[in-house]
Amino acid sequence: MDGASLLTERFEEHRSHLRAVSYRMLGSLAEADDAVQEAWLRLRRSDVSEVENLGGWLTTVVSRVCLNMLRSRETRREDSMDAYPAYPADPAVGREDTVDPEQEAVMADSVGLALLVVLDTLTPAERLAFVLHDLFAVSFDEIAPLLGKSSAATRQLASRARRRVKGAPLVAEADLSRRRRVVEAFLAATRGGHFDDLVSLLHPDVVLRADKAVGPTPRPLVVTGAVPVATGAMAAMQRARATQPALVGGTVGLAMAPLGRLFLVLRFTIEDGLITEIDVVAEPERLAGLELAVLD
Repeated sequence: MDGASLLTERFEEHRSHLRAVSYRMLGSLAEADDAVQEAWLRLRRSDVSEVENLGGWLTTVVSRVCLNMLRSRETRREDSMDAYPAYPADPAVGREDTVDPEQEAVMADSVGLALLVVLDTLTPAERLAFVLHDLFAVSFDEIAPLLGKSSAATRQLASRARRRVKGAPLVAEADLSRRRRVVEAFLAATRGGHFDDLVSLLHPDVVLRADKAVGPTPRPLVVTGAVPVATGAMAAMQRARATQPALVGGTVGLAMAPLGRLFLVLRFTIEDGLITEIDVVAEPERLAGLELAVLD
């Protein structure tokens, strides 16, 4: 086997790992593949004959590429609010046309929609420190040079990101667990089209309020009663497949995030094991004001 073929073979051994790192860094499969391709090009241009840990070397390279892409993205966001729209008009539309939407949906679901949403709120430095250390067990001593910071400062970045990702529940753990069971049952019934199960989770006088961005009409919507609310939920069964539980404002809610991009949030009021109120939030300004975190 010649040198070029051997280099290709060694790179392919690490491709899936590099893609996993890049996807969690960037939240986009197309951009992740671009970052991996750039790592390959840099490998071809480099003399790695003295490199003992090629996987570590490649992880460092792809991390630098991702960090530059994140910083460039932040600059474009500052220059134009339309450069990276936070909330797609159609939740079925992905971010890129170059990746199979089904493949990206599978990847987003495997990583966790809520995690992708929260990661997108971090600064580039926080995101890199958290992803590399907490998700891929890279030491702070190895991460620090990528950010041009000390190990202690890098540790602080990861800690700040971790607090954002995990959030702070505002209710007791036992109460949080009870609420989670109800919300997860609501989601399961909606996804499965189990109308009667859904009605059984709703208070007879449940009230659903949806802001004007939810649609289909550009005005707020109020629906009252278990059967009408359940009927509306059944109509959104396909959307429910891109929805996962999340910590919303310190308690359990649902975040709809097609391909990891936040589209809307459902907040629940639960009394005696029944859902009494549902607040559906989709207006960008209201979404931006919500504190979202990942449920353990």
